[in-house]
Amino acid sequence: MTNSINTSENHSNSSSENELLRRYVAGDKDAFEEILTRYKDQLYAFLRRFLNNQQLVEDAFQDTFLQLYQSRKTFEKDKPLRPWLFTIAANKARDALRKQQRHDTVSIAAMAEPTELSIDDVMNSLKAYEITPYDEAEKTEHAERVRRIISEMPENLREILMLAYFEQFSYKQMADVLSIPIGTVKSRLHTAIVFFTKKWKSATGDGDGKF
Repeated sequence: MTNSINTSENHSNSSSENELLRRYVAGDKDAFEEILTRYKDQLYAFLRRFLNNQQLVEDAFQDTFLQLYQSRKTFEKDKPLRPWLFTIAANKARDALRKQQRHDTVSIAAMAEPTELSIDDVMNSLKAYEITPYDEAEKTEHAERVRRIISEMPENLREILMLAYFEQFSYKQMADVLSIPIGTVKSRLHTAIVFFTKKWKSATGDGDGKF
């Protein structure tokens, strides 16, 4: 029964999203405001975690919705709206980082050691940072530690961790947003988890990897 209800809700949400996008592409001015209202908090939080710089976040956020507005006539109305928005946001975040000359690199070979923590363990820790810009929980030590680790991650690892754990994107959606094969999504996500795990252990001095 629960699965049936969830499936029905997901279908309803998808239908609502598709209808909103069709209205927007057709030139409905109110639809743009609805998209902004519905997704602004999600996109702002994504950019904030990605960039960790208030001015860059503000610029990328504005650029994201500017491109949304400018792309109305060229977007295919049958494509999913949410992944499209995050594709734009991720591209704007990358542009912002490049402008600031913040290029980080990481050797995948060096990071490819098996992790002692499960994906669920890492996910549970990351949830401590699943907050809005004005949430008091941001002030907690746990959330601050997670924030520091994420800010130290190379760009390609940071963005995939954001999409997977904070935005709950599927492998297919992440592949579409990042324009990479699903196999690359899986390997890069594993690398991101290993990176996070090593940094967490180093920060906490916890040899057994417990959070």
